[in-house]
Amino acid sequence: MNHEKLLKIIEILSLILVPVALLLCAWLRIEQTALLTALVAALALVPFFVRFEHQRPKPRDIMPIVVLSAVAAVGRIIFAPFPSFKPVTAICIIAGISFGRQAGFLVGALAALASNMFFGQGPFTPWQMYAWGLIGYLAGALFENGAPLAALREQHPSVVFAFGAFSALLYGFILDSWTLVGYVNPVTPEAALLLYGAGLPFSLTQMVATIVFLIPTLKPWGRMFEHFKIKYGIQR
Repeated sequence: MNHEKLLKIIEILSLILVPVALLLCAWLRIEQTALLTALVAALALVPFFVRFEHQRPKPRDIMPIVVLSAVAAVGRIIFAPFPSFKPVTAICIIAGISFGRQAGFLVGALAALASNMFFGQGPFTPWQMYAWGLIGYLAGALFENGAPLAALREQHPSVVFAFGAFSALLYGFILDSWTLVGYVNPVTPEAALLLYGAGLPFSLTQMVATIVFLIPTLKPWGRMFEHFKIKYGIQR
């Protein structure tokens, strides 16, 4: 097994480790769960940055990640007056579909980190990085072996919109689960129902926002990125 394949396996295991750690903390009722699981989420990010560095990326490979991360972060800041109505999830999905799972993860993680320079950092930051990174990763993984990207973008955008709706709910579920296990003691079905119920309006708002932002950007941005990749020889 070469080093590249090993790093890829470690990436997948690190993604799985985070929810496993959260479940174990809930099951064992470990104190300081919020901090402990935040550290686990932060450690899960490391393999992605290590693998990207190991690939010795050229500036042309780095530029799309930097630009999309910046656009997502700025978009989150601009829409700060509108709780949960943000373009970040949509941009993570487009990044993953256009440039692959690793790029999608890095865009989501960096967007959360950069925008929290404005909103404020906290133990929630690694979880936001993980959640948005996971969405970008899943977008790249799900669509890289499916229909050709051009056909998916032009003829079947509803598939991407449906994934966007799911992703917004997934993001809310991940953050709500961390809040539940980290800050509610003891964790009971009643407490879980109340917390998830309180978070549902925000998740639904983000779901609407994701679809709203995907509708005008999926096709034109997809075409632009395809042209960009061909022109500069960027591998997906």
